[in-house]
Amino acid sequence: MAATAAGWVEVACDESGYEGEKLVEGSTTSFAHAGVDLSVDAAAECVRELRRRIRSPATEYKANHLMRSKHRGVLVWLLGPTGPLVGHGRVFLIDKTRYLLESLVDLLVNQEVRPLGRRVVRDEATRSMARLLRDNGRSSPMWPRFLVAANELMRVKERPETPDVVSEFFDALSPVAEALTGEAAGLAVKLAGGRSVAETFRSNLPSTSGTSPLDPLLPALVQAVRYWGADHHDVVIHHDRQNTLSPDRVADLTRVVGESSESGHLRRVELVESAVNAPVQLADILAGTIRTIADADAVGDGDAELLDLLGPYIDPESVWGARRWIG
Repeated sequence: MAATAAGWVEVACDESGYEGEKLVEGSTTSFAHAGVDLSVDAAAECVRELRRRIRSPATEYKANHLMRSKHRGVLVWLLGPTGPLVGHGRVFLIDKTRYLLESLVDLLVNQEVRPLGRRVVRDEATRSMARLLRDNGRSSPMWPRFLVAANELMRVKERPETPDVVSEFFDALSPVAEALTGEAAGLAVKLAGGRSVAETFRSNLPSTSGTSPLDPLLPALVQAVRYWGADHHDVVIHHDRQNTLSPDRVADLTRVVGESSESGHLRRVELVESAVNAPVQLADILAGTIRTIADADAVGDGDAELLDLLGPYIDPESVWGARRWIG
């Protein structure tokens, strides 16, 4: 990645599958945040080539154009080794259920809430406990209720229909725990022993900042600055308009990145319209296509050819793994 003459890196970013703190019972199973460092001219040429190949009258191309079977060749070209994005695109990808379960284990077993700026990827012990819970608990008919209750327990923004989220969570845990055996049953005991931690977490929410331990967008942006600013260049992010990126949250983001010694600083975040910004439009397409491919794999409908194309793009800090990559 090359710095500008002024000494900083300019990156276009967009997301796909973002539903805030809602990690279950949403419209997508994955969240993807993409960064592209192509120049405006190079990105515009790429968009023109997409238009030439797809021949759709749409004013703005989206991932769904490329995910149509008749345009598979265009998708393979775009993501493939001879395409324009290899070496110029990076995607931070999150499996929402896995992210929720790892966050839950962090809270109730490790007794910590990961602050903004700390790496999202957990240690192997935490990841193993989350996998153990998922693999042994999801056969229970009460598993969906358990996931919803876990999501509500850790949401910063309370909803009026769930007045006592702590009791609801532990009520939902009980029938799932009863069906577990062996090591998984031992993990359920640890989770059940975390009630006081959960109550403290909920009682402290009014005094905390508005940053949620479940909302993946700001951690994705922190990771984007880490990657694109790895040579200690400052980073300017051009991001598709997103209500979550309020001035206060951008200020939090800038402060956290500034405290890190792993990369350059975040100079600013500029919110733009993807329809009139070719690099951001490509970031939107990259995030959307990779998220769609990941969603299909999550439900057992993975496409081997397309999954093989993702390697150069997926950030190793992602909380995701194609079935062939991570158990």
